[in-house]
Amino acid sequence: MKTKQLMIVCTLCLSTPAWAIDPGPSSTAQQGTESWMQLQIRGVVASTHLQTASAAERELAMQRWLNSFNYPIPEFFDQDTGGDISSGSK
Repeated sequence: MKTKQLMIVCTLCLSTPAWAIDPGPSSTAQQGTESWMQLQIRGVVASTHLQTASAAERELAMQRWLNSFNYPIPEFFDQDTGGDISSGSK
Protein backbone atom coordinates (compact mmCIF):
# COMPACT_ATOMS: atom_id res chain seq x y z
CA MET A 1 0.00 0.00 0.00
CA LYS A 2 2.82 2.45 0.87
CA THR A 3 4.56 1.74 -2.44
CA LYS A 4 1.37 2.60 -4.32
CA GLN A 5 1.01 5.87 -2.37
CA LEU A 6 4.64 6.74 -3.03
CA MET A 7 4.16 6.13 -6.75
CA ILE A 8 1.13 8.41 -6.78
CA VAL A 9 3.00 11.20 -4.96
CA CYS A 10 6.00 10.88 -7.30
CA THR A 11 3.76 10.95 -10.36
CA LEU A 12 1.97 14.06 -9.13
CA CYS A 13 5.23 15.85 -8.33
CA LEU A 14 6.78 15.04 -11.69
CA SER A 15 3.71 16.04 -13.65
CA THR A 16 3.31 19.44 -11.97
CA PRO A 17 3.90 22.27 -14.47
CA ALA A 18 5.54 24.40 -11.76
CA TRP A 19 8.57 22.10 -11.92
CA ALA A 20 9.01 22.53 -15.66
CA ILE A 21 11.57 24.89 -17.16
CA ASP A 22 10.49 26.80 -20.23
CA PRO A 23 12.30 25.60 -23.34
CA GLY A 24 14.91 27.78 -24.95
CA PRO A 25 17.16 30.57 -23.72
CA SER A 26 15.56 33.19 -21.49
CA SER A 27 17.98 36.07 -21.94
CA THR A 28 20.25 37.60 -24.57
CA ALA A 29 23.34 36.41 -22.71
CA GLN A 30 21.98 32.89 -22.49
CA GLN A 31 21.12 32.91 -26.20
CA GLY A 32 24.73 33.83 -27.01
CA THR A 33 26.01 31.09 -24.74
CA GLU A 34 23.66 28.56 -26.33
CA SER A 35 24.85 29.57 -29.80
CA TRP A 36 28.51 29.09 -28.86
CA MET A 37 27.74 25.74 -27.23
CA GLN A 38 26.00 24.53 -30.39
CA LEU A 39 28.96 25.65 -32.54
CA GLN A 40 31.34 23.77 -30.28
CA ILE A 41 29.19 20.64 -30.27
CA ARG A 42 29.05 20.58 -34.05
CA GLY A 43 32.76 21.41 -34.42
CA VAL A 44 32.00 24.39 -36.68
CA VAL A 45 34.57 26.67 -35.02
CA ALA A 46 37.16 24.00 -34.30
CA SER A 47 40.78 24.95 -34.83
CA THR A 48 42.46 23.67 -37.97
CA HIS A 49 45.72 23.56 -36.02
CA LEU A 50 46.11 20.23 -34.24
CA GLN A 51 46.92 20.94 -30.60
CA THR A 52 49.10 18.33 -28.92
CA ALA A 53 50.94 18.03 -25.66
CA SER A 54 54.46 16.69 -25.37
CA ALA A 55 55.25 13.73 -23.16
CA ALA A 56 56.82 16.09 -20.61
CA GLU A 57 53.69 18.28 -20.55
CA ARG A 58 51.45 15.25 -20.09
CA GLU A 59 53.66 13.98 -17.28
CA LEU A 60 53.58 17.36 -15.50
CA ALA A 61 49.79 17.53 -15.83
CA MET A 62 49.43 14.02 -14.41
CA GLN A 63 51.80 14.83 -11.54
CA ARG A 64 49.85 18.02 -10.75
CA TRP A 65 46.63 15.99 -10.66
CA LEU A 66 48.17 13.31 -8.42
CA ASN A 67 49.56 15.97 -6.06
CA SER A 68 46.06 17.36 -5.59
CA PHE A 69 45.26 14.26 -3.50
CA ASN A 70 47.96 15.14 -0.95
CA TYR A 71 45.79 17.77 0.73
CA PRO A 72 43.29 16.50 3.29
CA ILE A 73 39.66 17.49 2.91
CA PRO A 74 38.62 19.18 6.16
CA GLU A 75 35.53 17.89 7.93
CA PHE A 76 34.25 21.47 8.26
CA PHE A 77 35.10 24.68 6.41
CA ASP A 78 35.66 27.98 8.17
CA GLN A 79 32.78 30.16 6.96
CA ASP A 80 34.61 33.45 7.61
CA THR A 81 37.75 32.60 5.60
CA GLY A 82 36.36 33.65 2.22
CA GLY A 83 35.27 37.14 3.26
CA ASP A 84 31.87 38.77 3.25
CA ILE A 85 29.93 39.19 0.02
CA SER A 86 26.97 40.92 1.64
CA SER A 87 28.89 44.17 2.21
CA GLY A 88 28.64 45.09 -1.47
CA SER A 89 32.09 46.72 -1.54
CA LYS A 90 34.05 46.43 -4.79
